[in-house]
Amino acid sequence: MKLESTLDSVDVAEEMVKRFASEVGFLEDEVHQIGMAVRESVVNAVVHGNCYSSQKKVTLAVETEDDQLIITVQDQGLGFDLSEVPDPLAQENLLRKSGRGLFLIRAFMDELRVHRLGNQGTQVIMIKNSSPTTSKEDGK
Repeated sequence: MKLESTLDSVDVAEEMVKRFASEVGFLEDEVHQIGMAVRESVVNAVVHGNCYSSQKKVTLAVETEDDQLIITVQDQGLGFDLSEVPDPLAQENLLRKSGRGLFLIRAFMDELRVHRLGNQGTQVIMIKNSSPTTSKEDGK
């Protein structure tokens, strides 16, 4: 799905992915976590990647594979180096108004991959493993 580089696209992406995650069997808490991770990733793509440019799009893809939900968000910005992102828990960053998005994504998802695509943007891949269903937990 191609999205405009606007904050309205953030809501569209979050709701679409939450609906998909719910339909494939993720629990309510997991769906909320997945939605927050998508929200943070798309905000980063719109604001930091594409800089709100109407000429640039955010690409969103969602799929399931081997009991995993795989979400890919890609912008068309200049890209960034993950190792250069400041630690939001460092004393000097605690009061900053931004900089916690990747931290939250890591907290909510089981895996985070960030690929810098040179001057063609950044691709963020988030993976959430399926949890056992209630019937499996009960031994049924």
